[in-house]
Amino acid sequence: MKVLVAEDDSYTRKGLLDFLGHDGYETIGASNGEEALQLYESERPDVVCLDVMMPKVSGYDVCKKIRSQDSQTLILFISAKSEEINTVLGLELDADDFIVKPFGVRAVQARISAVTRRCLARASSQQQDDFTMANLRVSPLRLRATRDDDTTIAVSLRDLKILMLL
Repeated sequence: MKVLVAEDDSYTRKGLLDFLGHDGYETIGASNGEEALQLYESERPDVVCLDVMMPKVSGYDVCKKIRSQDSQTLILFISAKSEEINTVLGLELDADDFIVKPFGVRAVQARISAVTRRCLARASSQQQDDFTMANLRVSPLRLRATRDDDTTIAVSLRDLKILMLL
């Protein structure tokens, strides 16, 4: 599963990228909103974590642009703006969640997993139970696959849809 982290604070961005990368996610980072939009277009991530206050293009504007062309990508705002109006605005822009700084990286990972599970459950009435293909055991709700040798593989939403079709 590919995650774009758009955050202008290099320590926060690097921390999230490192943690999510070690947790099995494919990660890419952007230091401003303009770069985030470029990476979104070229990389098509499954999840976008957006800081609200970024140089060049705000997180709110990045969210609007993504939503104008894609309603499926999961968007989570991560912001120091803790007033209720900021959370409401983010969610009204059709973000999937709003996390207030300071936060724990495990909380971000848990929210990404929770939002992904909810989206998978809503996506269709297709099979959501684990299934086996050759030597691969696929767990749709966990976005994971396991080989017979106990090797675990993170599965993107796109990969999961393809596997479920097969």
